[in-house]
Amino acid sequence: MQSDWGRVADDGTVFVRTSTGERSVGSYPEGTPEEALRFFTERYEALAFEVQLLEQRITSGVLAPDDAVKSVATVRDQVVDAHAVGDLDGLVARLEALAPVIEEQRAVRKAERAAKQEKARATKEELVAAAEKISAGNDWRHGANLLRELLDQWKQLPRLDRATDDALWRRFSTARTSYTRRRKTHFAELNVKREAAQQIKERLCKEAEALADSTDWGRTAGQFRDLMREWKAAGPAPKEVDDQLWKRFRGAQDTFFEARDAASSALDAEFAANAEVKDGLILELEALLPIGELEAAKQAFRQLAERWDAAGKVPRDRVKELEARFRKVEQAVRSAEDDQWRNSDPEKSARADDMINKLEAGIAEIEEKIAAARDAGDEKRAKRLEKDLESRREFLEMAKRTAADFG
Repeated sequence: MQSDWGRVADDGTVFVRTSTGERSVGSYPEGTPEEALRFFTERYEALAFEVQLLEQRITSGVLAPDDAVKSVATVRDQVVDAHAVGDLDGLVARLEALAPVIEEQRAVRKAERAAKQEKARATKEELVAAAEKISAGNDWRHGANLLRELLDQWKQLPRLDRATDDALWRRFSTARTSYTRRRKTHFAELNVKREAAQQIKERLCKEAEALADSTDWGRTAGQFRDLMREWKAAGPAPKEVDDQLWKRFRGAQDTFFEARDAASSALDAEFAANAEVKDGLILELEALLPIGELEAAKQAFRQLAERWDAAGKVPRDRVKELEARFRKVEQAVRSAEDDQWRNSDPEKSARADDMINKLEAGIAEIEEKIAAARDAGDEKRAKRLEKDLESRREFLEMAKRTAADFG
């Protein structure tokens, strides 16, 4: 019994034909020659299927090149010494044809590994540069978290060659260590500063609370401004006490300024009545304009000026307006006096002398009023009288110059 790749001898021995000749692969005594040949042919088909499967796994890249070489060698040994009938030389040729495929895959994988290594090296250098930048900076709040994120990224990367990887790791680790030490030093110094700030703020709270009930509005308001400047300059205290200290300090401030505002509101209400009086007086003063009979105007002005002073203070938002209108009338009276002096008759000298006497008497009277106002503690009235005194002294100098001209 024969086939293309083997035969069955009369004694039942089965032979396979190869390029090196014919060799015995076994016998099948239980069956007929046909059954014997079919049995060993099926063995060949199983080997062919295994070769086909290996070809698919290698060409698809499932097997690593080294594993593929081992698998090919194993299957080749099985094929060469196989007890099977079929084209065993063909199977060997197919296995040998996988060698260049494996080498090509090996080259591709080598290139891919090199590319991955290069990418990993570049990424690690970027991570090192980022860590060193953080280490050189003072971002104490976010720096530690950023370094942890960089470390997590580092762990995900493949190792490089030992020398390169160790060198980069030393730089990365040194940057982290340097930052950690500087950060600890910073917070240690910060704690010292915050403890000092706490002591300063506790003192400021006591001083503010001591001033909270003061009614010396102007002086105490200035003291509170000074305390606030010190508070800001002190910097933050430890977080657990800073808010509490601020509530104490702000509470003392609020107590004082709310009382001051209430007092100011009461005074403004009281001064509102004074403003109504001065609104009426200013109308009478402005009715003197333009100046007609000078002496009558001067007398009326003096009387109205005395009533003006007696009316007292007005709300702060009315002071500039009313004073400006008053000074306008006052200036008109002065201008009229100047014109009269310049245009007087031959008796001007006598009148000038009389005016000098009157002005000097008036100046003496005002000086007495200023002294009386200061004795009474009315510094505001004293300052207003001083303005009037200054005006009269100017008039006196003008009168003296006029008298000198006549002389």
